[in-house]
Amino acid sequence: MNRAHRLTRRHFLATTGAGGLLAASGLALPSYLRAGQAPSFTHGVQSGDIGPASGMVWTRTDRPARIMFEAATTESFADPIPMASLDALPQSDFAVKRLIDDLPADQTVFYRMRAADLSDINSVSEPVTGSFRTAPTQKRDIRFVWSGDTAGQGWGIDETGMKTYATMAKHEPDFFIHSGDTIYADGPMTDTVDLPDGGVWKNVVLTDEKRKVAETLDEFRGQWKYNMLDEHVQAMNAAVPTLFQWDDHEVVNNWSDAKDLSADDRYSVKDIHLLAARAGRAFHEMTPISYTPAEPGRVYRTINYGPSLDIFFLDLRSYRDGNSEGLQESGGENTTLLGAKQIAWLKKALTESRATWKIIACDMPIGLLVWDKINDTTKHVEAIANGDDGLPKGREMEIADLLKFIKDNAIANTVWLTADVHYTAAHEYHPERAAFQDFEPFWEFVSGPLHAGSFGPNGLDMTFGPEVKYVKAPPEGQVNLPPSAGLQFFGLVDIDGSTEQMTVRLMDRDDNELWKTMLDPKKS
Repeated sequence: MNRAHRLTRRHFLATTGAGGLLAASGLALPSYLRAGQAPSFTHGVQSGDIGPASGMVWTRTDRPARIMFEAATTESFADPIPMASLDALPQSDFAVKRLIDDLPADQTVFYRMRAADLSDINSVSEPVTGSFRTAPTQKRDIRFVWSGDTAGQGWGIDETGMKTYATMAKHEPDFFIHSGDTIYADGPMTDTVDLPDGGVWKNVVLTDEKRKVAETLDEFRGQWKYNMLDEHVQAMNAAVPTLFQWDDHEVVNNWSDAKDLSADDRYSVKDIHLLAARAGRAFHEMTPISYTPAEPGRVYRTINYGPSLDIFFLDLRSYRDGNSEGLQESGGENTTLLGAKQIAWLKKALTESRATWKIIACDMPIGLLVWDKINDTTKHVEAIANGDDGLPKGREMEIADLLKFIKDNAIANTVWLTADVHYTAAHEYHPERAAFQDFEPFWEFVSGPLHAGSFGPNGLDMTFGPEVKYVKAPPEGQVNLPPSAGLQFFGLVDIDGSTEQMTVRLMDRDDNELWKTMLDPKKS
């Protein structure tokens, strides 16, 4: 792959210390900048939702501050482009994000931020920098990674940190798709966890917000800030754009509007709507996800990444009916998952796409059985599949309609990426094996966790004819294995700029290639 003009992670990290940044930029330290007086940046920088001429950037300060932005196409900031400043205020927990636009396509862009104390405007921080590469407008090699599930099941920042992030960053991807469970707002942590082998896991970094379930807005924000304390997360955020979607643990396990917390003694706030509202605000404040004026909290969206790739991010949480047995035979109550508006958007976006590959980033798998245990005798469908192996019922009907639409409109080269189940797998769906057969064969690739408990594998529902081509999960009978057990996974995708052949690799946190396949593009 031709990546010679890319900023190397090692070189970038070597210059991200305060002194290194000033030296690299040729700036002299202002005489009025004195230690202990200027604002500081508390959680590094992030970028995301890149396009051919723009990208979102994010940072956070420790107090009310005016954030001054510059961008450049050289690491030395020889000819920086200044932008209007933004104010970091308590209302957003001192977090700010902005769109940097009017950029050249397929260009590594360096951005720099300084913070001036709003109560003493002459007190200015040292700069922080980050970089991202804008999307191409011509065919070229593309590399990206995806995974999900960060800091879950009590496994926090230990002495090695969230190592999978460092492993992904070594591949210098163009971007990272975080497929959901970006935080675990319902997952309190303790200082230590006893391991089955007699060892002890130590959460060497722990904050007050992580010692209980999140209920207040500040507690939800604290879940995000905890993850960004990890050195590997900060380093990757500074050099690789992240494209975020969410799943359930951003709010509470298996949430929908019908979630009942009345018997959960951990919560004094029992209203799921209030918790979801606070969680949604924190999600949008603490990530560089783009802003949709018509629906400011919207997560589903399209990222156009040149003639070879479009990515369609789904939201299986915000519009769903409550979990049920999943066996309803007609549309209506307890069958909605994406909802009519999101489905209409997706159909239109897929039809209009001129990209060779159409990645559908879905926060839950299609054919795996994922259950919501209600009590000792009752379990409801948490994902899509209902376990009866027959014609589509319940939420499966939305997926069947979508798959038929893709076939009827000759939309070629759709690939589904997901996480959620805390193991890695490759599934090929084919109508010859399926109860519902009105669709074209397609692949679904599963990865994760990034830094959470390992589980699985899950059972299959044959409504859409999945076949497991590869799976790696904990040994039978072992659940919630810690990250130190090594069963932490991510996916690595390469698209060749000449042939447009897609290579998908399933990787572990030690950078072992577990399995790969090469997919040839079909003509529409």
